Amino acid sequence: MKTSKNIFAALFFSLSTIIFAQTSNPFPAENNPWQQIRKERIQKLLPEAMKNAGVDSWIVVCRENNNDPLALHVGGENAGGTAAFLFFLNGDKVKTVAISPEGEAIALKDMKLHDEVIVIERGSNIWKVIKEQIQKADPKKIAINSSGYNIADGLSFTQRKALEEELGENYTSRFVPSIDLVMEWLSVKLPQEIEIMKKAAEITSQLEYEAYKTVIPGKTKDSDVAKFLKKRMKELGVTDGWQPDQNPNVNSGIDRGHSNATEKVIQPGDVIQCDFGIKVFDVWCTDVQRFAYVLKPGEKDAPAEIKKYFENSIQGHRKVLAAMKPGETGWFADKIQRDWMKETGSLPVMWGTGHPVGYWAHDAGPSLSGAARSDKPVGGSARILRVGQTFAYDGFFSWKLADGNTKTISVEEMAVITKDGAEYMQKPQSELILIHSK
Repeated sequence: MKTSKNIFAALFFSLSTIIFAQTSNPFPAENNPWQQIRKERIQKLLPEAMKNAGVDSWIVVCRENNNDPLALHVGGENAGGTAAFLFFLNGDKVKTVAISPEGEAIALKDMKLHDEVIVIERGSNIWKVIKEQIQKADPKKIAINSSGYNIADGLSFTQRKALEEELGENYTSRFVPSIDLVMEWLSVKLPQEIEIMKKAAEITSQLEYEAYKTVIPGKTKDSDVAKFLKKRMKELGVTDGWQPDQNPNVNSGIDRGHSNATEKVIQPGDVIQCDFGIKVFDVWCTDVQRFAYVLKPGEKDAPAEIKKYFENSIQGHRKVLAAMKPGETGWFADKIQRDWMKETGSLPVMWGTGHPVGYWAHDAGPSLSGAARSDKPVGGSARILRVGQTFAYDGFFSWKLADGNTKTISVEEMAVITKDGAEYMQKPQSELILIHSK
């Protein structure tokens, strides 16, 4: 059985190389579905998100050069002068109103994303027009992007001051941070988004397998592997899933956390981590880790202890997958991981089990963490899992090296919450990749 598994792994390894010998973009710009998906997200997902967050209105203010992080999601990515996007919950529907200076307002009308586009003269008082719309709707709770959470913190100090001065205490007393609304809305993905992310996740994983094929022990540096993946990204027309200088993070040495690949030369006996993510259609991100072992001369397989460490990581990953069900908390999933690590003798790690992934590598939504710091769910780890949420999460096993430093295997997969539980978004790694020394 073990032999057949190895044969399958080798077959998959070579097939992935053949598949990605191509250089065409699997996500061509002309096929970008974001405009329609964005509209469906507002129509289908925002009403429920507003109900869950307990708000009946939301104000997003956009501007040129230093835009709100959510501009792309509300149609404000092309803002020149200050523009505002207002959302009013009405039963099971949301009415959307865009207020924009003339010029960009034409593009907003062509977009057909909002129910109403109000055109104002450039340089005029947009805050007065916002007030008129708020007075007309008279909402009970008004969400604004001013909070301690970066994605929901795009309203500048001067913008908030101007808004408060115009609306007055009657309405500013109804302000609430938009963090709950943003978490609820962005965390859930439409089925068509999930299909795009699945395809992107599979490509991410296969590119990592392809990259490991290039390693020559004693010659190839971690940075060489990273450069190879950058080259393949350029050939395929995809971009970085997070900061370009830290993607991918290829590490054949001791634990270093999130960082850039260094000039370390890969040696026989090394366990290599590759943490890699791509962005497709300039909207959706992936985050996948694959691990390899460099065989020493004469070795035909990894040492028993390394294989056991890898297996512990994989089993921890599978246990977390089984725990990720609608209605559970992110803390519970993390607790399952921590308990397994203690049972298998792993050292504790500083990182949480996982995080939402989607529009950013670290997206909005419940955090699969917290169990190492608290005996009960708090903060982001207390948020419940919902159908359609997507995560990237690790299976951990950490041990101490002879020099006193630590090494951690943290195979990372992407998963989506379904009504029946959770499922992987790409083929998960089940065998440690073996690299032969020559």
